[in-house]
Amino acid sequence: MSPALPEETPVPPELPTVAPQLRALRRRAALTLEAAARAAGLSPAHLSRLETGQRQPSLPMLLALARIYGTTVSELLGETPADRDAVVRSRAMEATEAGGWTYFQAGSPGRGMQALRVHVPYGSQGDIVRVHPGEEWLYVLEGRLRLRLGDTSYQLDPGDSAHFDSLTPHRIAAADRAGAELLFVHTLLQTPTAALCLGPAAGPVREV
Repeated sequence: MSPALPEETPVPPELPTVAPQLRALRRRAALTLEAAARAAGLSPAHLSRLETGQRQPSLPMLLALARIYGTTVSELLGETPADRDAVVRSRAMEATEAGGWTYFQAGSPGRGMQALRVHVPYGSQGDIVRVHPGEEWLYVLEGRLRLRLGDTSYQLDPGDSAHFDSLTPHRIAAADRAGAELLFVHTLLQTPTAALCLGPAAGPVREV
């Protein structure tokens, strides 16, 4: 079970009111107030205040509710998505480097998930442990990867994948000097690649 989310978290003033959407999406998901609140780690009273506009949710709370209701944060916010191409051609993928890693956008921008192809060089950021809201999924294309989740270490070979809650302290490193190639999907509200790569971090730990 994911840790309970804080009930009273200040939010930026520009965040639009989500009350008109929250109740409709909960009912569309066929969830009672009590069931939805329990799944989100909230009290029914607090979720009711969100649905009536008496409280504004934090961004981690929006992520949790979007997952529970089977929708996106954009829909929770009542935003109308712009038309996007469903297909991303390899020739259109531009490389972005951050912290030694190389990222290629493998999905359309502005979605509830961000898809990337990532090259992880050997030794780069191997001591950084990250903890943040959201979920991550990765698939090893080439090379071998070292993945640490909490106190457990794994070696992933080509064809192996992992799917985990990002609130679990995690660390990713290439196991071979040639590095590793990954497909990577996350739900970090379109976090810039530099921030995705370098933080937030919980500090270095011993080698896997």
